[in-house]
Amino acid sequence: MGMTVIEKIMAAHSGRETLEPGDIVDLMIDARVARDFGGANVVQHMVRYQLEVSDPSRTFFTFDCNPTGSDQKYATNQQICRQYARAHGIRVYDINKGIGSHILIEEGLAYPGSTAISTDSHANILGAVGAFGQGMGDKDTAGAWQKGTVWFRVPSSVKIVMKGKPDPALSAKDIVLNLLALFGADSLLGVAIEVEGEMVDGLTLDQRITIASMATELGAIIMLFPPNQEVIRYCQSRAMKIITPVTADPDASYADIREVDVTRFTRRISLPGKPHDTAEIPEEKIWIDSAFIGSCTNGRIEDMKAAADVLRGRKIAECVVLKIVPATDRVWQQCMDEGLLEVFKESGALVSNAGCAGCAAGQVGQNGPGEVTVSTGNRNFPGKQGKGAVYLASPEVAAASAIAGYITDPDRIPEQPAQRPAPKPEKRDGKSMPPKKTAENPVEVTGRVWYIPRDHIDTDMIYHNSYLSVTDVEEMGQYTFRNMEGYENFASEAAKGDILVAGKNFGSGSSRQQAVDCFQSLGIQCVIAESFGSIYERNAINAAFPILVSDRIGELQLTDGDKLTVNFRSGLIHNRTKDIKIKATPFSEIQLEIYQHNGLF
Repeated sequence: MGMTVIEKIMAAHSGRETLEPGDIVDLMIDARVARDFGGANVVQHMVRYQLEVSDPSRTFFTFDCNPTGSDQKYATNQQICRQYARAHGIRVYDINKGIGSHILIEEGLAYPGSTAISTDSHANILGAVGAFGQGMGDKDTAGAWQKGTVWFRVPSSVKIVMKGKPDPALSAKDIVLNLLALFGADSLLGVAIEVEGEMVDGLTLDQRITIASMATELGAIIMLFPPNQEVIRYCQSRAMKIITPVTADPDASYADIREVDVTRFTRRISLPGKPHDTAEIPEEKIWIDSAFIGSCTNGRIEDMKAAADVLRGRKIAECVVLKIVPATDRVWQQCMDEGLLEVFKESGALVSNAGCAGCAAGQVGQNGPGEVTVSTGNRNFPGKQGKGAVYLASPEVAAASAIAGYITDPDRIPEQPAQRPAPKPEKRDGKSMPPKKTAENPVEVTGRVWYIPRDHIDTDMIYHNSYLSVTDVEEMGQYTFRNMEGYENFASEAAKGDILVAGKNFGSGSSRQQAVDCFQSLGIQCVIAESFGSIYERNAINAAFPILVSDRIGELQLTDGDKLTVNFRSGLIHNRTKDIKIKATPFSEIQLEIYQHNGLF
């Protein structure tokens, strides 16, 4: 039996002749990256556990979350990383360079068939060039720095075949928003997607990056594109070597093959709160306060040119703030050389230096309570880009909406911005609670249940990005679920020994370790869910925090306060209050080993 692309890449980097889904391998990582978000925590692990960097030439820092250095805690963390880098000969792509995943491609550090990790949940953007990239927590990253390898479970592969060609007016962002409409956030959970079809070979590198960057929002490990000649030539010029792309064997085995008719795709937006909750642009006016063009999804030069084409000769609405942030300094420089910055400024837009911008708390693009934003980012979970509502869209739609004052497309921009009612500000409050101690970790536990029958509880709901600068686990518990409606007081009401039960895709979103550590801080004994976000699952296992998967949770007839006994070795779950038992997936061998050793280190 032949192998898929992901199986071939993993086999080549683990010394194995063949691999199949479910195999666990020690994978050699070509590029090992920590950002300013998570970087200081990686350094903390390296120092605390006296770990040595195995290969500084493959080890990097990228400062893209706060490239302005405007936040004191981020600035402190960046300086911690710089000092560690100087002492250990590690290359720093500092605040003047741009988004780390893009830098890996631009600098030739990631190329077809290579592997890379980063403390960035969108490191799988590297699938755009046929490379394997993966976002990881700080413990995983520190382990890779020390060993040069990390353990991986080989994922199943799903092939998506694009049939036909889309409307030429549609952008790459429209294509991926249509895919989200078709597949949702969890039907492709944990798989590697291979993309084929008539339209694929004609996609530019920038278009591939846009689509690949939202594999995370599809729930997938990665979305891999077969490199065309343009991509191969680009990567060879950056990596300064001959590159042979990895292709699937003709007899490779796929978990599923899905055909998609792209001729039926339409221009779409994502409604606030869920990237996969997409809709066509409505006829009724959705008034906006701000627009953002940038991020790892839409910060490339083609995105900048598309926005400039819409903005040229026009002014943004008086009531709207338009923020534009190129993905990298190379893109920024090209915008200046080609006169795009002048177009942006003439339209009334704010242009910032390269970086993650609105997707991170440290740069332009955040919004306030009651503010409505149309954004070219990749996710719009509550609180991710601020306290307001965020609609996801293409650069063309974001630019057109900034001119109109409401969400629209370039073909329907009015001659004059329409009058709009004044927005109603939202109110938010919350109070801090003292931290609690972590729990013990026996093989069987009994505790009181918190039952939250919700799907897609993302890491911003669990642990909001405004608290990411906290590095002491003991302090993290007080912020747990602070950003999830209805559970803002969870931290003050939870007790040591409690057990949390939730629905599908728990922990989706960012790669933040804090979304695991906060539960340990409170003394929560374990989390049981129908499925977990891929990065969250790794972070929990590596932190020796028990998680179990079961698709039979409904059979337990849970209500808050039920007494539950859970055995991690057997997978037996017993609702003692109602005397109902089910079987969950027990700990894997590696999960049990890490758990018994009290963590990865």
